[in-house]
Amino acid sequence: MAEDVRDRVAGFWDAQAVSFDDEPDHGLSDPLVRDAWMVRLRSWLPAPPAEVADLGCGTGTLSVLLAGEGYRLQGVDLSAEMVRAARAKAAAAGVDVEFQHGDAADPPLARGSVDVVLARHLLWTLPNPHRALASWTRLLRPGGTLVLIEGRWDQPDGTTDEGDSELEAALPWLAGVDTATLTAAIAPLVESFAVHDLSDDPQLWGRPVHDERFALVARIS
Repeated sequence: MAEDVRDRVAGFWDAQAVSFDDEPDHGLSDPLVRDAWMVRLRSWLPAPPAEVADLGCGTGTLSVLLAGEGYRLQGVDLSAEMVRAARAKAAAAGVDVEFQHGDAADPPLARGSVDVVLARHLLWTLPNPHRALASWTRLLRPGGTLVLIEGRWDQPDGTTDEGDSELEAALPWLAGVDTATLTAAIAPLVESFAVHDLSDDPQLWGRPVHDERFALVARIS
């Protein structure tokens, strides 16, 4: 990532860290929303104590949720403020999660070191999502699982001022990614995959949504 664009993306998320959890699907403070995500995650992930890399972990909500279920978690985020919030959240919950400040597109994790790579609404922030996808599959152990929670929005998700041509050029999926585009990108990298529609489940988001939201769950050989 060009340093100026990388720094701008990191700076945006640093500024968002304080209020990030105010969104129902970010903080999961509503038990119904939290339980809805846990049901979905259990259906996609192998049983604990599988090791999970939560890339673009934000304030660590999903990491802490899964750690509480017995999974072993490593979280990576480009925003130092998000990582600081995630560490505090894990400490308050009494769970052990290793959070690192780093680029989730090329995470500081060893090849073949985890059972699951989990990324939620991350691909739109990356300058080369195809390269990131290939990198993530290499982190998986044989038979590992890649879980991508994604969507396509009518407008960019707030990283910049509207009409910022520099970022629009630097981030090809700035408005999100649709199912067809993501499946075409992932198919050559994995053994199998399934797509799960998430738009029709308002409990996941704390409200009804009208854009495309889905999970792509892939397996490698």
